[in-house]
Amino acid sequence: MKKTLQRPAGWPASLSTPVVTPLSPSVVYASATPDELDSQYEGRETGFTYAREGHPNAEVLAQRIDALEGANGGLVVGSGMAAVSAVLLGLCQTGDHVIGADQLYGRSLRMMAEDLPRLGIDTSLVDATDVTAVAAAIRPETKVLLIEVVSNPTIRIADLDAIAALCAERGVLLAVDNTFTTPLGVRPFEHGADIVLHSVTKLLAGHSDATLGWVAAKDPALTERMRIFAVTTGMTPSPFDCWLAERGLATFELRYQRAQDNAQRLADYLSTQEGVRKVLYPTRPDHPEASRAQSLLQGRGGHMVSFEIEGGRAAANAFAEAARGVAFAPTLGDVGTTLSHPASSSHRALTPDARAAMGVSEGFFRVSVGLEDPEALLACFGDGLAAARGL
Repeated sequence: MKKTLQRPAGWPASLSTPVVTPLSPSVVYASATPDELDSQYEGRETGFTYAREGHPNAEVLAQRIDALEGANGGLVVGSGMAAVSAVLLGLCQTGDHVIGADQLYGRSLRMMAEDLPRLGIDTSLVDATDVTAVAAAIRPETKVLLIEVVSNPTIRIADLDAIAALCAERGVLLAVDNTFTTPLGVRPFEHGADIVLHSVTKLLAGHSDATLGWVAAKDPALTERMRIFAVTTGMTPSPFDCWLAERGLATFELRYQRAQDNAQRLADYLSTQEGVRKVLYPTRPDHPEASRAQSLLQGRGGHMVSFEIEGGRAAANAFAEAARGVAFAPTLGDVGTTLSHPASSSHRALTPDARAAMGVSEGFFRVSVGLEDPEALLACFGDGLAAARGL
């Protein structure tokens, strides 16, 4: 006779079902028999065994992000860098070569410069806006190319379609970090990407209260290899963070549109202000890849703006202190606008010369634009600029 598992003690019976996904913090899940456990591990039945290997809240969130990106079987992990690690460490081995765009998130660059080489994985950095440079960097042993569609923090636009065609021709896996752009800006699988990843911490979750990553491959076998690596190395996402991120996704499209509208207004405003050397925003006609941005992003500029002010670190300090309505914090994608200074945060591990080569000076700021009243937001930046000019 088949054993019937009882619901948890005190769990009430109910004919109705919850409108909100229940939070399931359980670390372990009971099976009735060893045969049933075998059936789950061997894929004949679905179920959960141990939270490090998967849990309901992670699966629900993965399915929601899969739908946004046009993916199947995506994997939720503990952070955006866990997603990067699942790709570069889960799929590569000693003797492989990895190419990264030369304008990636700072910790991705550090992994390329320090962690992969000590494991015997050679790395190169290349300008992802130039497909000719990318082609020249590919070697017979090149395994993966990692790019961002819109670079962090300099808002440059990768030549995604040409790079995808090149990678397909040369047998290189193209991995795209779509955190900045989000699937409402572009869906990289539709442009030929093999792997797409996100820091869910940012605009997808949207409230600076959950740390998560997501990654999926077009080839299910690659996703499975990354899943095994993530389970083995303990990249377990918190059920509570998954629950919070799923809640955030409910308003993702609304937040994206409002933040994008505000970002466009802020970029246009900054471009007219004394003491501002340059403004970087994809839809502006003075953007270095304006034509590509228009065709690839189809007029969607997103929520990120970068700009540079005169006066170096002293002016940067004055600006950040005077722009009191904006949080000075090394993050992005929150409902409130946040201001980041890459030279002292995300890219501080790079040498000054390396930052200068990227265009990141002491007066360079990256803005994640939020949902505030736009007039109040412009006034806040006006206060900061006035203080920077007044030195």
